[in-house]
Amino acid sequence: MGANNNRLSPRQKMINLMYIVLTAMLALNVSSDVLDGFTQVHQGLNRSNENYGQRNGAVFSQLESLAAQNPGKATAWLEKASDVRRTTAGLYCYVDSLKQMIVEEADGKDGDPDNILNRDDLESAAVVMLSPTHPRGKTLRERVDRYREYVAALIPDSLKRKSIAETLSTADITRAGTLTPSTWEEAKFEQQPVVAAITILTKLQSDILYAEGEALSSLLSQVDAGDVRVNELNAYVLPQSRLVMRGGKYSANIVLAAVDTTQRPEIYIEGKALTDNTGTYEVSTGSTGNFTYKGWLEVKHGDGSTTRHDFESSYTVIEPMATVSATMMNVLYAGIDNPVSISVPGVAMGDISASMTNGTLSRQGDHWVARPAKVGDNAVVTVTANMDGHSVTMASTTFRVRKLPDPTPFIAFKDASGNVDHYRGGKPFKKALLLASEGLQAAIDDGLLDTPFTVEGFETVFFDSSGNAMPEVSQGASFSPRQKQQFQRLSRGKRFYISKIRAKGPDGISRDLSPMEVIIN
Repeated sequence: MGANNNRLSPRQKMINLMYIVLTAMLALNVSSDVLDGFTQVHQGLNRSNENYGQRNGAVFSQLESLAAQNPGKATAWLEKASDVRRTTAGLYCYVDSLKQMIVEEADGKDGDPDNILNRDDLESAAVVMLSPTHPRGKTLRERVDRYREYVAALIPDSLKRKSIAETLSTADITRAGTLTPSTWEEAKFEQQPVVAAITILTKLQSDILYAEGEALSSLLSQVDAGDVRVNELNAYVLPQSRLVMRGGKYSANIVLAAVDTTQRPEIYIEGKALTDNTGTYEVSTGSTGNFTYKGWLEVKHGDGSTTRHDFESSYTVIEPMATVSATMMNVLYAGIDNPVSISVPGVAMGDISASMTNGTLSRQGDHWVARPAKVGDNAVVTVTANMDGHSVTMASTTFRVRKLPDPTPFIAFKDASGNVDHYRGGKPFKKALLLASEGLQAAIDDGLLDTPFTVEGFETVFFDSSGNAMPEVSQGASFSPRQKQQFQRLSRGKRFYISKIRAKGPDGISRDLSPMEVIIN
C-alpha cells in the first residue's frame, strides 16, 4: 500500500522562512515590529501544528481501520504506531510545560503562552532553560536526540531519515561574530526575548509532529510490504516437523502456492489419492530412520485442462528425547520462583521426574518451579523418565543464575475509575493524587518477572526560589510529615526529585535505584 511523502506545503515553507529572517533581525534590534512578527509566526505555527495533528490522526485512523479489517496483517504495525503516538505526545507535552514555565517566569503564575505580556524579557528563557541547577535545555536536547533516533529507526527511506535528522538536529551552533560553537540550548535560549523562545519551542513542536507524521506514514506503507507476489505455480510440502519420535505421527501439509481456494488440487502420494481434502498427510511411525515419499498435484484450469506438479519430501524418526526450557527467559533468577517447562514426548507427565543443582525444583501440577540458591553458580536440571519400569535419564540442561535486575520506583495512585496506576515521573502529576499517596514503591512489573521490592528509604529534593536544594529524608517507604508539608507548598509547574532510593528484593540484595523527577500539574 502506498503512502504520500508528506512534504512541507508552500505555506509551511514561508512560515519557516519568516522564522529564520526574524531570528536574524533579532540579533540587530528587538523592536516592537520584530516582536509582533514573532507573535504572528507563533500563531501561524500553532495553526500548522493543529493541521499536523489532524493529519497524523487521520493516518493513525487508517491503521486502526486496517487492523480491524485484517488483524493478522496490520495489528503489529498499529502497535508500533500507538507507541509512536505515545512517545510523541510525551515529548510534545514536555515542550508545552517548558513554554508555560518561561511565560510564568516573565508574566507571573497567570502567564499565557498565547498572550505574552513581557514579550521583550531577555532573562526568563535563560533562567528556565539554562539554570545550572535545572538544565532543562540540556534535558530537552537529550530527549529530542532520543526521539530523533527512535523515529528514524522506524523509517526505511534514507532520504526521509536524513530529512528528520536535519529537522530535529541539536548539533552545536556557531553564532555570527563568534568562533567558538555554542550548545544547541545556549544558541536557542540565551538572551532571547520570551516571545522568541516560545516561538522556537512551538517550531520544535511542529518539527516533532512532522517527524511523527513521517513515522506513521512509513508504518502505514509497510502494512502490505510483506505480501508475496507470485507469477508461477509450485508444489510445496510443509511438514509440521521432520523429526518424529518412534510411536508418534508424521504430519505434513501439501499445498500449491497461489491455489484457488474455491477449487483445491487433487493430491496423489505413491500413486494413491489423498482423501483428506485439506492437504494433510499423516502416517504412523513404528521404527527409527529416514523415510522418503513422492507424489504429485493435479490442478484443473478454467479451460478444462489439467497440469501436474510433482513433489518429494522426507522425514526422520528418532528415539524419544526431553526438552527443558525456562518459560519466561533463558536464565534463572535467584530468590524468586522461575516457571520451567519440562516435557518428554511420548511419556506421560506422571512418569517424568526432575532434579536441580544449586537450588530446588518442585512440581506444581504439569508445571515446574525452579528456585536457584546462589548467584553466579550454574543450575543443572536433570530429567528422568519411567520407560517400561526403568528410570532413564533423558536430558541435562544448564542454566545461568543471575540476580534480579533493578526495579523501577513509582508512586501508586488511583485513577478516576478507582483503578490502581503507577506514576514513574517525568510527566505532570496531579497534586491531589500526590497528597493522597502514602509513599514510594518499587517493582519489576515488565509483564515477565512481576516482582515487588521493599523500599528501605529515599530522599526528596526541593528547590526554593533562589535555586537552593532542600533535601528531606524518609527512613522507609512512606512520605514523612515534612515531605508532605513540602508537597502542600508546591504550585503547578513546579517539580522536585526523589533520589537516593534504596530497595531490597526477595533475593535479599539491597540496591540503589535511579532518581525520579516529579512535575506538579
